[in-house]
Amino acid sequence: MRVGLVIYGDLNTLSGGYLYDRKLVSFLQSQGDNVEIISLPWRNYPRHWMHNLNPALRERLRDLRVDVLLQDELNHPSLFILNHQLRKDVPYALVSIVHHLRCMEEHPRVLRWLYRQVERRYLNSVDGFICNSQTTLQSVSNLLKAEKPAVVATPGGDALSAEGVETKFNAHSQNNDLHFIFVGNWIPRKGLHTLLRALQDLTSFHWQLSLVGRTNLQPSYEKKIRQMIESGGLGQRVRIYGAVSDDELVKIWQTADVLVVPSQYEGFGIVYLEAQRFGVIPVAGQSGAASEIIQSGVNGFLVPPESPAALKKVLLELLSDADLRVALSKAARRRYEEFPTWQESMATARRFLIGHFLH
Repeated sequence: MRVGLVIYGDLNTLSGGYLYDRKLVSFLQSQGDNVEIISLPWRNYPRHWMHNLNPALRERLRDLRVDVLLQDELNHPSLFILNHQLRKDVPYALVSIVHHLRCMEEHPRVLRWLYRQVERRYLNSVDGFICNSQTTLQSVSNLLKAEKPAVVATPGGDALSAEGVETKFNAHSQNNDLHFIFVGNWIPRKGLHTLLRALQDLTSFHWQLSLVGRTNLQPSYEKKIRQMIESGGLGQRVRIYGAVSDDELVKIWQTADVLVVPSQYEGFGIVYLEAQRFGVIPVAGQSGAASEIIQSGVNGFLVPPESPAALKKVLLELLSDADLRVALSKAARRRYEEFPTWQESMATARRFLIGHFLH
């Protein structure tokens, strides 16, 4: 099978969506498929629209010798007009990999309306979808004019190579010196500001917080977060790692007790599943697909987004009850084992492509 993939920037970009794309490319190549990456330059949202009018890009895509052209849905502003033109000229299928829709994120009402219109036009311009969750698939279906072929291939939680994970449960869960961890890039959607506000009122307890992820994507937000750490008197408790290697991340997971990423919205939330693999209790925002991973109060917790008070209540319960932490940790690991591996999920995606778009 000959496959093209349209992305922004570098396939090795650190995010859950790019991890998904890398895993799919790697699996396709392992099966003997040829994959060609078409990388578009990063721009702001309005400037991405100009890609639709770029004759060189249109010619390049028109001349591709592929059976299927995959497109990361993140690229929708660059393709929402161009795709309609391509479909008249090319024999191959257009398939979108949808991690989550921009119009499902928290934005001012006017912007959400705009994103919804652009994404609706984009989604109606492709022939099918690979979605990372049932929640994402439902969001896509709500914007479509007509039903199109689609498959849900959930991310795996086994991307990291780690010896002894299968027998490891948190020794730290037995004591009151809790190790919280936040794994995510410093952008408002991930809710780091909500976590810090909740922790400011819990300084009478023994805990530490590790922050893992890129810090500099939005300089104004980074400044806000650093000021919150300083003004909240949290400097001695918070360790900022930034982006780390896989080996470093494994070491951090193996010392962590509770993952807290109270996102405003997640199309899936790979990090919650990765936490459960290590017996780390995930605390997530309840909007989006986190509920497909976490059963609140059973193997983690779901909290309303942008609610430091609700998050504080959950963290207080975890800080105060060691027996609860042990039970949740074990249940989290069992929940992880119910999900397919990356290999199994990417095989599902490949069978979908072959079954629907190869003639």
